[in-house]
Amino acid sequence: MSLAAERRVSTVDEIRAHFPALERRHRGFPVAYFDGPGGTQVPRRVVEAMADYLYYHNANTHWVYPTSAETDLLIAEARAAVADFLNAGSPEEIVFGANMTTLTFHLARALGAAWGPGDEVIVTELDHHANVAPWQRLAAERGVTVKVVRMIPDTGQLDYAHLEEVLTGRTRLLAIGGASNAIGTINDLPRAIGLAHRAGALVFVDAVHYAPHDLVDVRALDCDFLGCSAYKFHGPHVGIIYAKRHLLASADFAKLIPAPDAGPDRAETGTLNHEGIVGTAATVDFLASLGEGETRRARLVAAYAELHVRGMELVARLWGGLSAIDGVRLYGPEPHLPRTPTVSFVVDGVTSKRVCELLAEQGLFLSNGDFYAKTAVERLGQSRDGIVRAGCACYATGDEVDRLIAGVREIATRRAGE
Repeated sequence: MSLAAERRVSTVDEIRAHFPALERRHRGFPVAYFDGPGGTQVPRRVVEAMADYLYYHNANTHWVYPTSAETDLLIAEARAAVADFLNAGSPEEIVFGANMTTLTFHLARALGAAWGPGDEVIVTELDHHANVAPWQRLAAERGVTVKVVRMIPDTGQLDYAHLEEVLTGRTRLLAIGGASNAIGTINDLPRAIGLAHRAGALVFVDAVHYAPHDLVDVRALDCDFLGCSAYKFHGPHVGIIYAKRHLLASADFAKLIPAPDAGPDRAETGTLNHEGIVGTAATVDFLASLGEGETRRARLVAAYAELHVRGMELVARLWGGLSAIDGVRLYGPEPHLPRTPTVSFVVDGVTSKRVCELLAEQGLFLSNGDFYAKTAVERLGQSRDGIVRAGCACYATGDEVDRLIAGVREIATRRAGE
């Protein structure tokens, strides 16, 4: 097999064939889904895996009859799949839950049980509040001091000099996003994690917006904890936490007395969403199937490398097209800087909601508001109406981007002529 064949990655048309949602039409237009940062479409094989579980294997865990044993095995296989996806050292470092927000509150209380007055946690202005509120809650519950790292509105990037200023010997944890779900900024995680560890602090990374676009490698990052959500990378609504094994074992998780005391089970409360966990494994395998390689991780590396190139081509096309329209203001890093294929903007004189309503009439589905990144949007001066967000998922095409640019141009031109 040639090197080119070994590195083959599915074309956009091949990828699109997996998504029944792309067959939808609205007002006569084929629907273009630019709402991926809020939740991606799901490939057929993921839904089929979930249905197969519910039809033929549905049971609770840890009993001796066949469907229960099958459920145990499928959950173990899902942990292994997600461990490959994140490059964790062991499937035992993977925790499943309802969503990233709930899991982060759970983890914050477990870690915070050992903290009190004088201890400090650092969050950032750029983050989704799911990586802010759980740590702020410790101020009320444990007397912990929460410090906030500034973002730079002009560039959409974190102020790393300010991060260095606020880190002290009393810092217990830095909570930082891998990428901004509002404006697409990819943070310099190696730099931030290195600074925090040198100060003796732990690091929690919110990778919910990062994981769909850049392949996570928790061992290379050396982060202590990382959270993500399967529904942001074409899976079901399942939350995931990675935790270094020794930290998972030592954290004081609230749990029922009869519940397991070891492994990831100690951090998982109640009966989990088994079909969603099975679907999460199928999602990782779907992403891996887009690339070539001898192992699942190698296939993921190949697929993500090509998808990253395509995503950056789309974001450059979208940024260039929108920036050429009078009355359109864009936010976040320019395309040549580290970012995801997520572009946010406003049209002068038109609310973000109205922009999205008008685009939806043309089959262009976008989201608007603050996306729970409330502080970041406030710092951009858009707290009243919010911003419009367009995300390019793996199924997005250049033609769809051109349709979006034309739609925004029509809105801006109509507004200018009123």
